[in-house]
Amino acid sequence: MRRTLVTILALFVSGCGVEVASTAAVSATVKAQEAKQAQQTMEQFQKKLDAAAQAAQQQANEVEKGTGY
Repeated sequence: MRRTLVTILALFVSGCGVEVASTAAVSATVKAQEAKQAQQTMEQFQKKLDAAAQAAQQQANEVEKGTGY
């Protein structure tokens, strides 16, 4: 009886370990996806920022040409 109880407890504990490991793996995958999305968002923002800076520079160049400086 004692051996059966020990076996059942060992199976229960090992089952919990598998669940914890799979939960950690899923969590890591989700975090990796979030990081990838954040990187893509940052790259898109940087492109928009560069385009705005370029447009501002072009406007400044046109103003300089118009004023003769």
